Amino acid sequence: MTFLPDQPDSSVVSRRTLDAAIGAGVITREQADALMAMEARGSLPARAFAPDDEQFRFIRGFGDIFVTIGLALFLVAVAYFAHSVGEVVGAFVGLAAASWGLAEYFTRIRRMALPSIVLLLVFAYSVYGAAGTLLGQIAGDTESFRMWLLNTASPPVMIGAGAVTAIAAALHYWRFRVPITVAAGAGALVAIVVGLAIAAGLPRDVAILAMGFAVFALAMRYDLSDPQRVTRRTDIAFWLHMLAAPLVVHPLIGSFSNGSRLFSLEGPGVATAAWILGVFAALALVALIVDRRAMLVSGLSYAGIAFSALVGKAGLSGQVPLTLLVLGALVLILSAGWHSLRRPLLRLLPERLSQGLAHNTIQT
Repeated sequence: MTFLPDQPDSSVVSRRTLDAAIGAGVITREQADALMAMEARGSLPARAFAPDDEQFRFIRGFGDIFVTIGLALFLVAVAYFAHSVGEVVGAFVGLAAASWGLAEYFTRIRRMALPSIVLLLVFAYSVYGAAGTLLGQIAGDTESFRMWLLNTASPPVMIGAGAVTAIAAALHYWRFRVPITVAAGAGALVAIVVGLAIAAGLPRDVAILAMGFAVFALAMRYDLSDPQRVTRRTDIAFWLHMLAAPLVVHPLIGSFSNGSRLFSLEGPGVATAAWILGVFAALALVALIVDRRAMLVSGLSYAGIAFSALVGKAGLSGQVPLTLLVLGALVLILSAGWHSLRRPLLRLLPERLSQGLAHNTIQT
């Protein structure tokens, strides 16, 4: 399953038609991806029409939103009735079973993008929650188990819940081929590795940061394997970048910048604020080079806190409006000049790597 948009050129077969052909059994998903790759290499080698940098299919119409609303209402009701029968574990199990069953129609047959994403997220979260709750009850550490397992759960719970979720995600991907499933499985593996690292005595945030870099490397492998960004691999890479961003940004800035003070009334000190802004600038360079904005977005809140602290310590008035103005201007400048800023950075890279990353940078 792919979430790439339809090709704008009406003289070629659209992505929607290919999706319909896949659903009807006329061609396979692999054949459709191969056709899209051939089109990109043949008719559109230079990306002359300059599409958006990070394309993925999210919705094809209001029908996707309408179905998602219905799914949300239905799944809330399922969780309520399942909880009345089996409490927390029952609610999670009911949600997992319902989301899989609904995916059999809305994902496998209807091939609807937004409902498929929502159903996968509910399924993975429910499996993780059910396994973690059961393991917590067995181990007698129910107080340590929370929904944010990377931050609060004990290592045995993290390892066990991560293993069960990884297996469930693999089965889900085998059945439905939803690109975000790979990121869900990677997240489960992160929980396993972080749990093992904590059990071995390593700091939690260091382990999370290391796994963030590992997920980022995996995302880049998918990106470089599809330089024209026309196959399912680019969708998989997109979601892996979305997972890697918080795993890298939050421990890198929060833990190594005295995170307990970042959200306090006094805020970070001048040196810490300067460090945060320096890290944010480095993340911006990485985002430009790899043409992925996830890490940049994850670091915006920290950059805002740091800049606001500097404004306050400088004695300037309008601390919050000035911070919002600067951050908004920065985002708009980056958006408007994204391609122009990327070109000189790509020239600094080795030629082979630069070519693999210059998929849609317009040549002038």
